[in-house]
Amino acid sequence: MSFPSSSVGLVKPFPVRFETPLALTCGQDFGPYELMVETYGELNADKSNAILVCHALNASHHVAGFYEGTPANMGWWDNMIGPGKPVDTQRFFVIGVNNLGSCFGSTGPRTVNPATGQPYGASFPVVTVEDWVNAQARLADYFGIERFAAVMGGSLGGMQALEWSLRYPKRVANCAVIASTPKLSAQNIAFNDVARQAIVTDPDFHGGDYYSHGVVPRRGLRLARMVGHITYLSGDDMSEKFGRALRTGEYKFDYGVDFEVESYLRYQGDKFADYFDANTYLLITKALDYFDPARHTQGNLTLALKPVEAKFLMVSFSTDWRFAPERTREMVQALLKNQRDVVYAEIDAPHGHDAFLLADERYHNVVRAYFERVAAEVGA
Repeated sequence: MSFPSSSVGLVKPFPVRFETPLALTCGQDFGPYELMVETYGELNADKSNAILVCHALNASHHVAGFYEGTPANMGWWDNMIGPGKPVDTQRFFVIGVNNLGSCFGSTGPRTVNPATGQPYGASFPVVTVEDWVNAQARLADYFGIERFAAVMGGSLGGMQALEWSLRYPKRVANCAVIASTPKLSAQNIAFNDVARQAIVTDPDFHGGDYYSHGVVPRRGLRLARMVGHITYLSGDDMSEKFGRALRTGEYKFDYGVDFEVESYLRYQGDKFADYFDANTYLLITKALDYFDPARHTQGNLTLALKPVEAKFLMVSFSTDWRFAPERTREMVQALLKNQRDVVYAEIDAPHGHDAFLLADERYHNVVRAYFERVAAEVGA
């Protein structure tokens, strides 16, 4: 099987097990547990060229490359990470990690609880961005990495990168926070709750213990994904892709699918329900809702970011109304008031929130230039 020279090629994930329980924000000690991991590139002798990539809601440790026999299963940020790409794996050692509570190999709700012999299900604790970062710090210890050259992520991944700079300021030199926010707006929380309600009111949800019933709350998952997917796109992008195009060219005068956009959303919902876990969706959206570094500083983000020592790359996209550029500019201003080193780019792109996943040349050039500087800092 051949791969383009710009790809990391075949990759293989592996679990890392932690026997010592993790103290969670909710007050529970959880463990033992496993995190599923992928790595790309080579760790240098002094372990100074490591980059941690934090994933967004429905992504995973599979950041780049392909799995054996499934070349179509490309890593979710493969256009960003690889040989000669903006994050160059010929210079950096890149770690992708699946978060605790996810459904792609790390310990999560559908993992069997050794104490009961049954899946954790509804008993799996609510986790936070802070918990994920603490778990990732243990993973850094596993690799012997004292300080990351950079921690990066988009959307929810950007929240984790920001939390790294706060929780472990001595352990991260650079943070790349892309299409993210210091906290969700009321509108964002509302969208998340609508999605969660779609899941928990599905008759097949069974209070989160649907595994033992041999069912999946597909209807709820489909609707949750459809609602979420609308918010990831811009109005202009949807208009350009679909407009008011009819599937058959005529109204059918029923409540089925008339418009192409309806067909697209139902397809996305069906696909999502085939691979994602409903309990994981609840956990991750609640982690999104809870993230707020300024919660303990009476909403003062400048004061909240005072402990930060890292340099920052911040990127936003003009049509991203889910995590609007104004939210990124809030973080930039707070960091500048603390006299931190910040590079900010606002990309005029039509693709909404999903723009951070796409290969926009201007966006990639910004990231490439920043990581050239990071490479120079560590001699990579």
